[in-house]
Amino acid sequence: MHIEKNVCENIYGTLLHIPGKSKDGLKSRMDLLEMKIRPTLAPQVKGNNNRTWLPPACHTLTKEEKARFCAALKSIKVPTGYSSNIRNLVPKKDFKLQGLKSHDCHVLMQQLLPIAVRCVLPKHVKEAIIRFCFFFNSLCGTVIDVTMLDELEKNIVESLCLLEKCFPPSFFDIMVHLTIHLVSEVRQCGPVYFRWMYPFERYMKTLKGYVRNRNCPEGCIAESYIAEEALEFCAEYLENMPTIGVPPGHVQNLEIDKPMSGGQMVEVDRTSLDQAHLYVLHNTEEVQPYIREHEDWLQLCHPRKNEKWLQDEHNRTFADWPTDKVNMLIENGDVVTQTIRWLSQGPRPYVFQHPGYDINGFHFVTRDRDLNRVTQNSGVSLVAQTISVASSKDKNPVTSNITYYGVIREIWDLDYVIFRIPIMKCDWVHTRGGVMKDRLGFTLVDLQRMGHKSDPFILVSQANQVFYVPDQLDKKWSVVCQMPRRGKPTQRSEDAVEYPSLTTEFPSADNINSIDDDSEMYARDSKEGI
Repeated sequence: MHIEKNVCENIYGTLLHIPGKSKDGLKSRMDLLEMKIRPTLAPQVKGNNNRTWLPPACHTLTKEEKARFCAALKSIKVPTGYSSNIRNLVPKKDFKLQGLKSHDCHVLMQQLLPIAVRCVLPKHVKEAIIRFCFFFNSLCGTVIDVTMLDELEKNIVESLCLLEKCFPPSFFDIMVHLTIHLVSEVRQCGPVYFRWMYPFERYMKTLKGYVRNRNCPEGCIAESYIAEEALEFCAEYLENMPTIGVPPGHVQNLEIDKPMSGGQMVEVDRTSLDQAHLYVLHNTEEVQPYIREHEDWLQLCHPRKNEKWLQDEHNRTFADWPTDKVNMLIENGDVVTQTIRWLSQGPRPYVFQHPGYDINGFHFVTRDRDLNRVTQNSGVSLVAQTISVASSKDKNPVTSNITYYGVIREIWDLDYVIFRIPIMKCDWVHTRGGVMKDRLGFTLVDLQRMGHKSDPFILVSQANQVFYVPDQLDKKWSVVCQMPRRGKPTQRSEDAVEYPSLTTEFPSADNINSIDDDSEMYARDSKEGI
């Protein structure tokens, strides 16, 4: 935790040239003269008042780049509980960051700093910094592949070597050097999140909140702690008795699947209701035999049709087909479960709309609720198995897993009389032309290019939370960031998209230009020096 915080302060302090945090200054440039390296960065005396001017290095940001860097951080809206409000840490006038806590540096280093850096700096400098940030992101994953630790250790050595060709020697203090040993710690002690200090730091804040008499802080903490322990102990023996004065944590609340209060009953159009009902049928385990039977029946009736036509016809006609099938089974005296019986009848025309929903450690809200808030909880992603075709004339479709990105428009409760099924109605970004990956591995989406309007629904249990950051290079695009699941790590297959793998997110060394001793690689043509 402390290594990550100090390294983060070194990077953004040097880039923004914050007094007291920057590792580049007059003394650092004098060290270069003494070491007889990088002569173009030597201090120069200019003007009538004999002021010292430091030529711009490759990591020196111009005023325009500083404004773009701060604007990228200023535009970030993160989900609830992800971090503090990053926008409050960026002053309106000065190009600097202030008041960052340890966890703010943790979030900044792993996800937000690479996004802010990708729109400034020369190519070789920002790629070196992004490689360094991806190292911490891979190191702190909930699942560590032991076979990839050697490759990760090799990558951090390469990243530090690339940083040495960009930053001055004073940048590399003991904290930057200690990053080399973090992989060996993981190899010997296990995942980082079992050993870091954030839980203890948060509990220290709780203990400080017990102090009511500053003359006797230890006594206040002891008395309050004993009182809460006694209440917790007594509450275990009382049925349906909530704990007094000890509210459950935010993570414990999110682990309970429940809708947000403030919903209302509304009537929806028949087309949307049929789309939602069809999606529920396709994602119910007990309905799968009926789906296969309907597909076989269509194949038998239309033997000359291709697979895409059969799939479209199945989606168009299957919603009404189980009703007649189930009624026939009941008339013949066959056993039909209650779930199948009520699903075949379809949902009621009235649905209950919720403004938000807590499930799987995520807190989701609708897009309209997000507009006037400082947090962003309406972003959603889904990994689905989809039949893909190259064009309308392609007769050989391919089935593959595709990640879809979108925003939540509405959250419904479909009423099937004896049970309810919560679903999300989303606006999905079109996968063709609306989603792309840049050369650094960032996923970019165009939130104005929507598609898949015929299939907007997903179950709330299938949703993964993401948030979008406006791209400063092109306002048309937004960068996708994954929201880590809060609470205990689970074994769900969708969790594979939460964290990047240990190596795939690193820009390969072959794609990074080789840096020699040419002065153009460690100096800039800009006139805005220090």
